[in-house]
Amino acid sequence: MPEASALPGRTVVVGERELAIGFRLIGLKDVVEVTPDTSVAEFQKALGNDAFSLVIASQAIRPRLSETQRAHADASLRPLVVFVPTPGGEYEVESIAALAKRVLGVTLGPAS
Repeated sequence: MPEASALPGRTVVVGERELAIGFRLIGLKDVVEVTPDTSVAEFQKALGNDAFSLVIASQAIRPRLSETQRAHADASLRPLVVFVPTPGGEYEVESIAALAKRVLGVTLGPAS
């Protein structure tokens, strides 16, 4: 039997109404609609749920997290955490090199 960490898990989306509606429309069932007051608690609940292998969270949640919570989310591989922009909102784009470093632990450099 495969290890629990090797088993496929579910995807959960944690975000504002617009983000939640969009993911529900494409068929995702595990969608948690949050407000600024509930976002951090709901994000932490999703991050701690072993049933989820991927947490897709609104970019607006990231600045509300403490430095420790952000570091934990960035280092997490199960579940993998991906922050996505909300429609019409400001967002930060994580480079492919930063994503590879965070997820795979490898540094991408120029080809020699």
